[in-house]
Amino acid sequence: MVEYSMQHSQISPDPSVVQTIDDKQFYQLSNHLLHSIEVALEGADDEMDLDLDVERQGGNVINIRFRDRSVIVVNTQPPLHEIWVAAKSGGFHYRWAGTLSAPKWLDTKTGHELLSDLSVFASAQCGKAVQIKLL
Repeated sequence: MVEYSMQHSQISPDPSVVQTIDDKQFYQLSNHLLHSIEVALEGADDEMDLDLDVERQGGNVINIRFRDRSVIVVNTQPPLHEIWVAAKSGGFHYRWAGTLSAPKWLDTKTGHELLSDLSVFASAQCGKAVQIKLL
C-alpha cells in the first residue's frame, strides 16, 4: 500500500484543529461533499449552459463530462478516508483536515483545498468560471 503524507505540503493542517473522524462520519461528510459538487455543477450548467453531464455512480463516484469530452472523476476512498480527483491536470488525493463544523479536505502533496482545486479544474475544462462550494 502507498502511504501519502502532507509533510512536504506548502499548507499543513494544524493538528489541534483537525477533528478525527470515524468511518460513519467519513461516509456522511463525503456524501455531503459529493452532493454539494453535484448541485453546484448542475446549477452552473443551468445558469451558463455549460453542456455538462454530472453522473453519480455507485454512490461514491461522480463523473463530470464536459462539452470537449474531457472528464473529471471524483471518488471516495473509505479505507483511507480520502477523496480522489482525476482531471486533465492530474490525479489528486485529498485527506480530511477539518472539523465537523468546518469541513476541509487538503491535497496530500500541495496542501490545496479540494473544492477550490475542483473549481479551478472544472473552470479550465469548461472554459467558464465555475465555483463549487459546500451546501
